[in-house]
Amino acid sequence: MLRFGQDKQRAVKGARRIPERELLGLALIGGTPGAFLARTLFRHKTRKQPFTGWLWAIAVAQAGALIAWLA
Repeated sequence: MLRFGQDKQRAVKGARRIPERELLGLALIGGTPGAFLARTLFRHKTRKQPFTGWLWAIAVAQAGALIAWLA
C-alpha cells in the first residue's frame, strides 16, 4: 500500500514513477489486499489497463491457491 501511495505522489509531482512490474510483484507476494485498498484510497491506477487485469488475475490465483490449500 505504501508503494502505491508513493507512486501516486510521484505522479502528481511529475517525478519518476514506480514501475508497474514492481507494484504487481508486491501484490503477487501477498500485497493484493493492500493494493486494492490503496487503489481506492489514493484513486490510483483504477482505470489503467492491463494493470487492473493483471491485479485481478493475481487476486484470483491467490484465492484459488488459498482454497486449494484449505481443502
